[in-house]
Amino acid sequence: MASDAKSPLALWHLLSLDAPTVAALWTWFIAAACRVHLPLLSILAMTAAVWTLYASDRLLDARFSNPDALEARHHFHHRHRTAFLAGIGCSSVLLAALLPHIPQKAIHLYLALGGLVFGYFVLIHASDSAHRLPKEIAVGVCFAAAVFIPTVSREPALRPVLLAPALLFAALCSLNCLFIYTWEHPAPARQSTHPITAFALKRLPAFTIAVATTSASLAIFDHAHSPIYSAIAISAITLLLLHRWRNRHAELTLRTAADLALLTPALFLAFL
Repeated sequence: MASDAKSPLALWHLLSLDAPTVAALWTWFIAAACRVHLPLLSILAMTAAVWTLYASDRLLDARFSNPDALEARHHFHHRHRTAFLAGIGCSSVLLAALLPHIPQKAIHLYLALGGLVFGYFVLIHASDSAHRLPKEIAVGVCFAAAVFIPTVSREPALRPVLLAPALLFAALCSLNCLFIYTWEHPAPARQSTHPITAFALKRLPAFTIAVATTSASLAIFDHAHSPIYSAIAISAITLLLLHRWRNRHAELTLRTAADLALLTPALFLAFL
């Protein structure tokens, strides 16, 4: 495990760089697939915001949760909390500097989403109500919303046509969280999970196949957004294969690979 933790991919995960990478890539990808020009500053702001959020969440988990229930990423953040706190401070200053360059429509949408995320943080970290929220589903929905906001705020006419891709991407992000949850929590440790999460965990392969087949079918009929649907389908299949081969890999390797599975937009760089 120690040698695994020193590998570049493991550090990519332990340093909370995985989610920002996925968010930045998909933010650019959705805009490019829809022929919407997205300034580099918008992608930089997305990266900084997501890193700050994820690093803060892991620091809070490490501080308030039972140490026996924590994963490698939480222990890593706790050991290096001074450096992470300094990074969060710098990232917050960067976000403040970038704010004037973000369109007002995007800011309004992010404020609404931010209120939901703040409520999520309060429920998870400041109360005993964590079990009342299907965390993995909520994270998937919020992550997808954040990624689509830069595009739909610049082209409001795209909102109806991007609804299906957004829902499928939200499902994909939730599947990512659910697979990680089931790999990290043996069946006896899932007794306190939310009923919706428990229901999804029991049918995880079926839901994944449904997302993959729906996305693949829409990619055939909706040529305008075919790259988005195709990337979602490939990611879903990759997650399913990782789940099937989960016993062959260490937990940290699986956790990192689950986020690597969401980098499928890179396959379409040459076409955009």
